[in-house]
Amino acid sequence: MKSYTNEVSRPQARWTSRHSVVPYFVLTFALSWTGALLVVMPWLVRREVVPKFIGLMIFPVMLLGPCIAGVTLTWISGGGTDLRSLWSRMRKFAVAPKWYAPLFIPPILIAGVLLFLRLFVSQTFASNFFLAGVGFGAIAGFIEEIGWTGYAFPALAKGRNAFAAATFLGLIWGAWHIPVVDYLGTAKPHGSFWLPYFLAFTATMVAMRVLICWLYVNTKSVLLAQLMHASSTGALVVLSPPRASAAQETLWYGVYALSLWIVVGTVVARFGRDLQR
Repeated sequence: MKSYTNEVSRPQARWTSRHSVVPYFVLTFALSWTGALLVVMPWLVRREVVPKFIGLMIFPVMLLGPCIAGVTLTWISGGGTDLRSLWSRMRKFAVAPKWYAPLFIPPILIAGVLLFLRLFVSQTFASNFFLAGVGFGAIAGFIEEIGWTGYAFPALAKGRNAFAAATFLGLIWGAWHIPVVDYLGTAKPHGSFWLPYFLAFTATMVAMRVLICWLYVNTKSVLLAQLMHASSTGALVVLSPPRASAAQETLWYGVYALSLWIVVGTVVARFGRDLQR
């Protein structure tokens, strides 16, 4: 005798498979932004400025959104089989050694951009060396990519080229950061530079997402995507100039975004829009 649970779960699974990205984005934003709002609610109710430390605490709460959404929808759409597949891709480290080399792209570019600006623009662009930032990067990369790469990108890439899917996902990823934009850099608040900084930041996120997806397409390793994300976030936290103003921060993010897009352009020229030979 067929159970009522099975009768309900099968249409749910079919609908989720067909429209899998929409519920992922809805659930991710709902969880992350609601969590962010709850963190700052006491200060908003009192109409007080949110302290920087509290603002920074928004981010670890937001990380749970893409993780929970990815795991939940993986289970709904494919049950234990898909969860085991996700876990297997998260443990996949046996890939060609050449695919580990791109992990050094973010720290090299960030250090190079800041050195150039320090030498030719202002000493204010001198890199920080906040080594604890490595831990921040690891936490962000390993938790977030369970959802962004483990679930969302494979779903988006069905029926479209990988570059288009990665670019769209990068734009969504950039928008997801809106609640913490004023707390991610050294200048807070960004004031009149909020929009230019956000655009430069999003351009950086989209380019980085394309590079993360490039690694995933060629290795099918969520672990490598997690490491690339950790490298990017960790390098930003470790090296970001601590005394930069809002205008200066906008400038260096813009130059960094441009350098990343040069790398992306090289990748697309060599691998094509499918990001794969």
